Amino acid sequence: MTSLPAQAPAKKLGLVIDLDVCVGCHACAVACKEWNTGGSAGPLTDLAPYDAEPDGVWFNRIHAFEIGAGADGRTVYFPKSCLHCDDAPCVTVCPTGASFKRAEDGIVLVDEDLCIGCKLCSWACPYGAREYDPDAGVMRKCTLCVDRIYNETLAPAERVPACVSCCPVSARSFGDLADPASAASTIVAERHGFDLMPEQGCRPVNKYLPPQTRRADAADTARTATPPATDTGSKFLRWVDQMLSR
Repeated sequence: MTSLPAQAPAKKLGLVIDLDVCVGCHACAVACKEWNTGGSAGPLTDLAPYDAEPDGVWFNRIHAFEIGAGADGRTVYFPKSCLHCDDAPCVTVCPTGASFKRAEDGIVLVDEDLCIGCKLCSWACPYGAREYDPDAGVMRKCTLCVDRIYNETLAPAERVPACVSCCPVSARSFGDLADPASAASTIVAERHGFDLMPEQGCRPVNKYLPPQTRRADAADTARTATPPATDTGSKFLRWVDQMLSR
């Protein structure tokens, strides 16, 4: 079995996803697929891409949920990929050491030369973030575009994951979530960002920003006591947990 770093990484690179502005355009998923299928993790398998039921390896997937009904209804898009957990069960169950968490930046990766495709990591991951590639016979996952974020031939502004660089509404942020002064940590603190399914005890690095109260709702609650923003986040988090566990 593989062990996690003896000490928590001093740097924890990760994503912050704003559920309030994500429009479900799938640009992040497409950019992720394009970059990674041609990069160090590629090629990524596609199965029957033009048939009625296409399948394949995708590091980033977007779920759509309907909340409420009628005038109170809204669609929430929920992007999900590897969360690069501090206590990653996918790492500790790996029998060959193929899954590992880097001590220098907290990114969870897979060494495909060691992976035997046993799928134990996919069964251990409560977020469904692992992808089995039947062509290569190995497990694959989001790498935070590690071959991009450290690429000094790119302009500094381009050294971010492909999903971040292409988002048309800036719903994604990238940064060091171990640094409370970083832009990513600041927006998490200001918007009461939350962990996905914290009861699993995985301590994910990636954070989500909850949908904010709509203007119509704000007008109604202004007549009484406005609930704290943390209530919005916790209620939505419980609802997401229920939807993803079905």
